[in-house]
Amino acid sequence: MQLAGFGLGLRTPHYEAVLGETHAIDWLEVITENYLGIGGKPLHYLERIRERFPLVMHGVSLSIGSTDPVDLDYLATVKALAARIEPHWISDHLCWTGIEGRNLHDLLPLPYTEEALALVVARVGQVQDALGRQILLENVSSYLSFRSSEMSEWEFLREVAQRADCAILLDINNIYVSSVNHGFDPLLYLRTMPSDRVRQFHLAGHSDLNGHLIDTHDHPIVQPVWDLYCAAVAQFGAVPTMIERDDNIPELAELVAELQVARNLAARHARQAA
Repeated sequence: MQLAGFGLGLRTPHYEAVLGETHAIDWLEVITENYLGIGGKPLHYLERIRERFPLVMHGVSLSIGSTDPVDLDYLATVKALAARIEPHWISDHLCWTGIEGRNLHDLLPLPYTEEALALVVARVGQVQDALGRQILLENVSSYLSFRSSEMSEWEFLREVAQRADCAILLDINNIYVSSVNHGFDPLLYLRTMPSDRVRQFHLAGHSDLNGHLIDTHDHPIVQPVWDLYCAAVAQFGAVPTMIERDDNIPELAELVAELQVARNLAARHARQAA
């Protein structure tokens, strides 16, 4: 069955509330690394929740842009979790998170060069072969750029998806954050994306530090991000959409209300993509 509709990121404070909320949330996204153990409370809840909601897995440790060898042991645990909870897809980020075996616990940007592109494409192939499925890669927010870059971020992401035959998780907030930080047109970013590759949208809030934006996922979604989401829906249609909240996490009802805003906007603008 194809995934559709509007979801939330599953967070620990909402485990019990989610089990009692079955009509306003269509699906849930889980952070892969939170459930890679052999048991315990998180997996106990996840097993119960998966009986009521479709799930997708979203990782933060793939480090697809690293020059370290692909971590096949990590991928084996991801594959085992996928076999257990049967997600509709597995996603991670177009970035690197460590070097020489050290995890820096951050989503670090790449230089957008042909050399980096060839590296990422080859590594995506290894990952998809190991998992036995296509993956989605998400654009990250960034706060610096590399002088060595030979193309834009959106051109790089498009080429990765097409050459590696992977899909795209388009983070609308990250596009907006980076567009403010680097001074590019976020609508140009959208127009460059291949419509047949975009499978999911992320929405989130961010922090504004005197005009420098940080992707903190600790605030409600701001109007410019909603506006960009409307443009994305008008271009790509009814793509599965979810909201992330990782800090200052409110009651579930507040996020459900925010999700309804996304639902209403999508219904209004998706007709333009039909």
